Amino acid sequence: MKHSLLALVGLLFAPFASLRLSAFPGTGGGYQYTDGNTNEPDVFVVSIPGAAKTTAVTLTVAELASGMVVTNFGSALALTTPTAAELDAAFTNAKVGTSFIFTIVGTAAFANTLTGGTGVTVVGAAATPATTIASAAFQFTKTGVGAWSAYRMS
Repeated sequence: MKHSLLALVGLLFAPFASLRLSAFPGTGGGYQYTDGNTNEPDVFVVSIPGAAKTTAVTLTVAELASGMVVTNFGSALALTTPTAAELDAAFTNAKVGTSFIFTIVGTAAFANTLTGGTGVTVVGAAATPATTIASAAFQFTKTGVGAWSAYRMS
C-alpha cells in the first residue's frame, strides 16, 4: 500500500518536475538579496507610456499609476494630478504612507509643471527644467483620508 501510494504521487507530479516558473525566462533571477548576484539587473514590469501629451491636461489615475507620462509641446505645459478623492477611490486599500513613483519625461525644450488637484499637495520644485529631455520624478504618498502629497525626488 505504501509503495503504491508513493507511485501514485510520483505519477501525479511527474509532469511538473521539469516545470520552471519564471516571469523573465531569459534574464536570470534578477537581483537576489545577499547571494552575490549583484551583476544582474533588477528586473520589473512597467506600463508602456501612452502618446505624448501635447496640451495642458488633467492626468487620469491610470496615467499616474502607470508611472510615467511623456510630454512634447512647443511651450511650457501644465499637468494637473487627479484629486485626492479620485486617488482614494482608485487605490481602495491604500493606507497612510502608501506610495508610488511617477515620472514626467519632457522631450521638448520647455518646462513641464505638475499642479496638485484638490487634496494633492506638490512638495518641492513642481516644474522640470526648460531643457530638452528634462524629467522629474515624484513620490506620491497618501498622507490622510482625502489627502496625498507628491514629493519631488529628482
